[in-house]
Parts: sequence; structure tokens; C-alpha cells
Amino acid sequence: MANCVRCCCWLLVLMLMALAITAAVVFVRYKNGEGVFPFPGVPGAVDHKYADALAVALQFFQVQKSGKLVNNTIHWRGDSALDDGKEAGIDLSKGMYDAGDHMKFGFPMAFTATMLSWSVLEYGDAMRAADQRDSAMDALNWIMDYLVNAHPSDDVLYIQVGDPKADHKCWERPERMKEKRPVTKITPKSPGSDVAAETAAAMAAASLVYKPINKTYSSSLLDHGERLFAFADKHRGSYTRTFPELSAFYNSTTYQDELLWAASWLYHATGNHSYLAYATGKNKDFADLGNPRYFSWDDKRAGTEVLLSRVSFFASQGSDVAQDDVLGMYKQTADAVMCILLPDSETAAFRTEGGLLYVAEWNSLQHPVASAFLAAVYSDYMQSSGKTELSCSGQGFSPADLRNFAKSQADYLLGSNPMKISYLVGYGDRYPEKVHHRGASIPEDVDTGCDGHKWLETSKPNPNVATGALVGGPYKNDSFVDERDNVMQNEATTYNSALVAGLLSALVSTSSLARSLS
Repeated sequence: MANCVRCCCWLLVLMLMALAITAAVVFVRYKNGEGVFPFPGVPGAVDHKYADALAVALQFFQVQKSGKLVNNTIHWRGDSALDDGKEAGIDLSKGMYDAGDHMKFGFPMAFTATMLSWSVLEYGDAMRAADQRDSAMDALNWIMDYLVNAHPSDDVLYIQVGDPKADHKCWERPERMKEKRPVTKITPKSPGSDVAAETAAAMAAASLVYKPINKTYSSSLLDHGERLFAFADKHRGSYTRTFPELSAFYNSTTYQDELLWAASWLYHATGNHSYLAYATGKNKDFADLGNPRYFSWDDKRAGTEVLLSRVSFFASQGSDVAQDDVLGMYKQTADAVMCILLPDSETAAFRTEGGLLYVAEWNSLQHPVASAFLAAVYSDYMQSSGKTELSCSGQGFSPADLRNFAKSQADYLLGSNPMKISYLVGYGDRYPEKVHHRGASIPEDVDTGCDGHKWLETSKPNPNVATGALVGGPYKNDSFVDERDNVMQNEATTYNSALVAGLLSALVSTSSLARSLS
């Protein structure tokens, strides 16, 4: 008995010593300006709600894969589109289908890769703690292999596989497709600065992800990124102006924001100040600084402002970068973006009675999820740099306020909403059962040919669960109709999955961010 008491005493002493050491480390890190987010419990502790949701969300990338599948974990999926790109003499079989269709749209797919990379760069340790980093890397690698093949020479980029009008007329499983799948490319005579620059951003961001683990691949990605940026900048034009028939699908409002976005990522990837000067020099007008915007696959300005604010937050005091007035304007605009997101700010944007930031009726969850990701990132930039107050028209807000907003949007989509439904398929007890998704809606042993519309029109739940799909989301009154033909609310997109994966990764744990992405 005495031995037992002595053991317990020693255990208590060791625990107290460990706590003391932890407190000392935290104090030193805070004193040195590294900052630690104030949270209950052990630093870096995993929030299992968000970790479980992240594990679900990342599965949708497996659902969306094209090509010869490797280690396939989705029993109702198989090899598909193996001849994509063959007519052009290149292999475009990999990549991911865009949504509930079988199109490969390069513009949103590249954005998906950029966002996956950003999430891994900022929150890779949190992903690893949740045992999900490998899943994120698998998805990223599958897309990057496609994008590399899509850029066979300096001034050529293949931006699409499939005919969207023909594709959307068919309702069939991807494994059974027999229709022609034409490819579309941009060249100096047929420009597409927006998609080329977004692909350059994806290459640059991914090069940073792979730099510590595969320097050769990282260098190759960066080389592609720099050449694509030069192509995008030299031969300016929007791809939906070049191919107006594509404006009905992913219409790009301007290419200018993608040029700034790509330059910002290339600056982080190379350290070359010419890329920073590109964004802060004569091209700064592209950013419309002073006017906060929402972040999306089409508008990268808010993302660029947050990404360049990272430079300001962690710049050495007195350095040229710290004293750059234009860079300061980027940060001021990023501050304004954060202010419209905070519900208690005087400039707060509209949200539903259930608390969802509401910007657009179609795919209504895109903007709140993208905004919540930026808010979580900005909160961590503030806390990690020791700059812990955000001023909104004289009101003071903390990193915790931004994080609480991010959590509120995540909680809403996970089921804390008036409909009591999780908009992340496969998470929780109740989620959409009739997702607008061809592969999920047709039994795996059925060959419908192009005309499988009876599976679109049936009132029965999908026979296959599109696990991880983040559907479009609710209407302005928080209502949601779970019907397969309700494309506005019930179709999932691959880029939405990248956004929600980033948000959930940011919320998995609380810890300081690295001062540099490189």
C-alpha cells in the first residue's frame, strides 16, 4: 500500500512538472511574439467533432476521382474516363469530376488544388493529429498529376475535358460512359488568363506542400507555376470571353483577381520580390483595395488580401515589407473583410435567422464556408503574431471572435440549424439522401447508357452514399428540400469539399502557425 501511495505521489509530481514546463514554453513563445490561442485543455488537443467531420469530408475526393483508381475505398466507384486526353496525345485520365456530372472544368479544379494546398500548409499538423493528412495529400496529388499533364508546353493549357451540354443531357455512371469527351485548350491566340493564373496559383501552393517531402516534384510544380503565370500575364483575356459557350457553367467575371492571387502564391513559393511588386505596384488596382469582397472560386480578392496580410503580420519590424504602404492597404482591406463577417460588427453582412452568412441563393454554403475558412486563418495570423485586436469602425474584436464566427458556420452545416440536418453527407444522423449525383443515384451493377433518367426522377434515396459531399445548402429562410432535381440546393461540388476540408482542419485543434509558408 505504501508503495502505491509513493507511486501516486511521484506521478502527481511528474504531472505538475510537465504542466510547469508547458506553461513556461507558452510564456516564452508569447513573449517572443509567437502567440498561443487561448483555449481550454492541452495545446493542440483534437476536437473530435471536427476531426470526425473532416474524415467524412475528405472522402468525397475519392468519390470524385477519374481514371485508373488506386487503393479505391469507395465500393461503388471504379475506373473511368481512361482515354481522356487521348485525342490530343496527352493523359488527362486523372483529375476529378466537377460535381454531380462528369465534366472536368480546369478553373474550379485548380482552385480546389490551391485551397487543399493552403489548408495543408497552415493546418497540416492538425490534419495529422486527426489522422487525415494522408487523405488530403492523396486528393491533392491526384489533381496535381492531372494539372501537370494539362500543361504540356509553355503557352498551352488544357482547361476542360468533356462537352458540358452533351454531358448534362446524360444520366449515367462514369464507369459506363461511351460518349466522346473532347478537350479544350487555351493558347496565345485563344487566351484564358483566369484559368492559367489559377492553375499557376495551384502549382505554386502545391510546390510549397511538397518541398519538404519531394524536392524534385516541388521544383517541377514551381516551374510549371512560373511559366503559367508568364503565359497568363502576357496573353491577357478571360477564358469565357474566348469560349463564350462556357459562360453558362463557370463564368469568370474577370481575370485580374487570379493574376494577383497567382503572384501572391508565387511570392510565397519563391521569395522573389518581383511577384510581390506585381501585386503592390501598378496592378494593385486589380484588387479594388478598400472594398471588401466575398471569397469564391470566381473572386480571389479576399483570399489574396488575407494571403498578403500574412506577410504583414509576420514581417520583421522596420523591414521594407513592414513599411510597404500598399501591403498595408491589403491588410486594411482584409480587416474590412473580417469586419463584415463578425455578427456583432456594425458592418456585419446579412445572415439567416439560423445564423448562416447568406450571400447567394445558388450553392448558398460556398460563401459562408469560404469566409469561415478565411476568418479562422486570419484569427490564427493575429494570435500567432501577437497582434490580437481587430478594429471595426471603432469596435474592438479579438481572434476568438473570428474563430467563434468560423465555428458557428461549421456547426450550422454540421446540423446546428433550423432544419436539424447535416449538409455534409455521411456526417450525423440526418443528411441529404437524394444528392444530385449521377454515380450515387444509379446502382453500381446497372448500365443505363446515356438515358438513365429514371434514376434521376425516382423518389427513392440514392442507392450509393456520396460520403463527404457538401451539398449546395439552404434557402434564405433556412429551409432545404432534399430532392434530386433540386440542383440549386442539393448538388455537391468538388471545390466546396476543399473549402470545408480547410475550415474543419482549422477547427480540429488550436495552435500557433508557422511564420513562413516556405
